[in-house]
Amino acid sequence: MRELAHVLLHGPSTLTPAERELIATYVSSRNDCFFCQTSHGAAAAAHLGNDWTLVNEVRVNFEQANVSPKLKALLAIAGKVQQGGKCVTEADIARARAEGATDLELHDTVLIAAAFSMYNRYVDGLATWQPQDTAMYDAMGQHLAEHGYITPSEKR
Repeated sequence: MRELAHVLLHGPSTLTPAERELIATYVSSRNDCFFCQTSHGAAAAAHLGNDWTLVNEVRVNFEQANVSPKLKALLAIAGKVQQGGKCVTEADIARARAEGATDLELHDTVLIAAAFSMYNRYVDGLATWQPQDTAMYDAMGQHLAEHGYITPSEKR
């Protein structure tokens, strides 16, 4: 799972790492997964120059957040995927395309939203303790932003 998440959030894409982390954060917040929304929110904030305000705006009401119209359309799709893939409509896809989203960006958005819905259920389903120390998440987010899921011992 870790390798897939690394590719989704850090592999080649026309979506920026910040945009992909915002999608992961948004879906994780809708799933109420504290660990994932906080760690990936911290990674998004790190990509955005530690702009937690924008991350929180996306979590609370992305349509009012200071993000591009294209990202708003992609977040709308991600939210529908979080509910169920069949919730995405032709109008949702048309909106995203009208805002400049490519087929690859639509694909990446849907895959991030579906994968993080699964990851959220996995993390919460283990019923493990999730640290509440926000400073720890800031450090984790900085590592994710800089290195993804690769640990120092895995660097080649």
